[in-house]
Amino acid sequence: MPLQLPTSSWSDSDIEEFRELARTFCQKELTPNQERWAQQKEVDRDLWRKAGDVGLLGLSIPEEYGGGGGTFAHEAVLLEEQSRSGDSAWGVSVHSGIVNHYVLAYAADEKKREWLPKLVSGEWVGAIAMTEPGTGSDLQGIKTRAVRDGDEYVLNGSKTFITNGAQADFVIVAAKTDPDAGAAGVSLFGVPTSSEGFRRGRVLDKIGMKGQDTSELFFDDVRVPAANLLGDAEGQGFIQLMQQLPQERLIIAVTAVAGMEAAVNQTLEYTKERTAFGRPIFGFQNTKFKLAEAATEAAASRAFLDQCVERHLKGELDVQSAAMIKLWTTDRINRVVDECLQLFGGYGYMNEYPIARAWADVRVTRIFGGTNEIMKEIIARSL
Repeated sequence: MPLQLPTSSWSDSDIEEFRELARTFCQKELTPNQERWAQQKEVDRDLWRKAGDVGLLGLSIPEEYGGGGGTFAHEAVLLEEQSRSGDSAWGVSVHSGIVNHYVLAYAADEKKREWLPKLVSGEWVGAIAMTEPGTGSDLQGIKTRAVRDGDEYVLNGSKTFITNGAQADFVIVAAKTDPDAGAAGVSLFGVPTSSEGFRRGRVLDKIGMKGQDTSELFFDDVRVPAANLLGDAEGQGFIQLMQQLPQERLIIAVTAVAGMEAAVNQTLEYTKERTAFGRPIFGFQNTKFKLAEAATEAAASRAFLDQCVERHLKGELDVQSAAMIKLWTTDRINRVVDECLQLFGGYGYMNEYPIARAWADVRVTRIFGGTNEIMKEIIARSL
């Protein structure tokens, strides 16, 4: 018997009706392609168009810009169903949950009307380029420069670990407009990848998330119109990043909790079917106790997540709480998946089993979106 998951407090009949669409799409378009996407290190480009055609991109973007007119709850449901389908390749969380919202919040209206419909339709794939070879969580230390030249900015620098980087048609780039001003010298720019001087580097070979195109990006005298600056003045980038990071960290938590629930369900099914010494593995006390602990971890994480989603929908999720939910859920999913894999025995180490792929995939959750060590620093500031 699978985990009995109560309907989340932030859901309603409209959300649950949408869940059926999201689940059907994920089971049809994502689940069957995992091995092939892992081999090619990216999803099929046509997937983005298919998702756009059925209205799964830009779910929380207003209709006037081509979006679905929904809320973060709709985005969360799609991400939950993606996790439950066993997919970690499709970078829709970055595209819809992050890139679209930087554009919506900070781009000039003219640029919103130019960029958002392309992102929502799947004509464009979006990425955000913050991390550099020499800087991880320390965004103040980025070296990429943007120098004003008349009605344009000239960008020079390199980025790495960029989700959707190999397929991206549009990248939000963090760059220094004043290298001597620390955080106050960071600005964000919308950069179409058709711009002269933009080039892609390697698609990186990762431990997990094999089907997700994570790559290097290079900017060599890339010229973009001054109107592509996000915000009404230079130097607002760091504040903009801090304003958007709570949603990014909540997205990570959403996928972590759904992934935890999926791992427990897979393990329950396996241990009740697999026998050893004449009885199902679930019949052994160790198995029951381990799964009781895992189910409790998942239930507690779900309750905390639902609270945070409710607060975010009301515009009340603060930086510290977002750090807490990211820290808690990603630590828990790593522990739960590891314990679940152990109960599969040798089969848990075989990539043909979803639990093995999940074990490798979830390790990065403690790193991206700000490492969990950084989350502790953020939380401690409020104590």
